[in-house]
Amino acid sequence: MTFAKRSASTTTLDRFLSQPETKPASEYIDGLIYQKPMPQGQHSRLQLKFCCNTVNSVTEDKQIALALPELRCTFGGKSIVPNVAVFRWERLPINAEGEIENVFSISPDWVIEILSPEQAPMRVISNILHCLKHGTEMGWLLFPKERSLLIFQRDRQPIAINSEINSAQKLLVPSFLETELNLTVDQVFGWLKVGK
Repeated sequence: MTFAKRSASTTTLDRFLSQPETKPASEYIDGLIYQKPMPQGQHSRLQLKFCCNTVNSVTEDKQIALALPELRCTFGGKSIVPNVAVFRWERLPINAEGEIENVFSISPDWVIEILSPEQAPMRVISNILHCLKHGTEMGWLLFPKERSLLIFQRDRQPIAINSEINSAQKLLVPSFLETELNLTVDQVFGWLKVGK
């Protein structure tokens, strides 16, 4: 179950960010704090395959992009924790020692959300739309139970794709990854099978 907590007085973003992190992570949206559900098996498997095995395996060495799981991103008055946040290499916050920063105050270039069984779809969609409003090129929302996904792009209608109808359809990816990633619906949901 997803919880919304109101503080006794108006909760501010600064006050929220000064609190200790929760497990699972909490997000600050429009003055409310929402704790995300604990990831389950299918969610974790898709997240792992996206970040470590797929995106980073073709983008990190070439310094094109970096995918990060469960990264707090604070921008536009909200603080959200996408399941996967992908940043173009030149936008990565890097400190003077050449190391990645801890605080990300920018929107991802590509945001991927995986709906958990007890998660409210509208809140997740709202987070994706917030990202698009603040510069994100593309957002994906995966529905593991239905083997379907929604693809969001700025200034365009969302695209709904169902694996039963469009199993071999090549999926849209952000422009900076078009030559690097060729994914189909079957591939993405095929990752749910172990040993593949």
